[in-house]
This record gives sequence, C-alpha cells and structure tokens, in this order.
Amino acid sequence: MKALLQKIAKVAGVVYGYGIMLALVIGGLSFFGYVAALIVGGNTAAAICDFIYKQLYPILVYGSSAIVVLGLIIMYLKGEKALSAEKKKKDGR
Repeated sequence: MKALLQKIAKVAGVVYGYGIMLALVIGGLSFFGYVAALIVGGNTAAAICDFIYKQLYPILVYGSSAIVVLGLIIMYLKGEKALSAEKKKKDGR
C-alpha cells in the first residue's frame, strides 16, 4: 500500500511541477499584456486590461489554488511534515 502511495505521489508531483510552471508563465505573460496595453493606449489598452483582469486572473487564481492543494496532498502521501510546528533535534548538541 505504501509503495502505491509513493507511485501516486510521484506522478502527482510531475503534474504539480508542470502546473506551477504553467501558473508562473501565465502570470508573467499577464505582465507583458499590461506593458503592451501601456504602449498601445486608448480603448484598446482598456480592452486588454479588462480581458486580463476579468478573464485571465480568475482562471489563474483557481488553477493556482488547485495546484497548491495538490502539492499539500503530495506532502501528505509522502509523509512529509514540512508544515508542522515541531522543533528539529540537533545532532549531538
């Protein structure tokens, strides 16, 4: 059972990695969209900014949130305790 969970965590880790990378790329591209809107100006700039804010950002926020939850599930499946409040013991000190 533990081996199966490790395999699932490994596959989910690949999905997590690509998901985070995609979220970062889309976030970076939105910056360039705003720069393009600044250069273009006028009604076209307003339309670009409106598209980014109303269409792109909600998808980005929901997608990023889902990827973060997947990352927490992976940590649980691997048995990692990175979010615990326990103090680590120092070796020999």
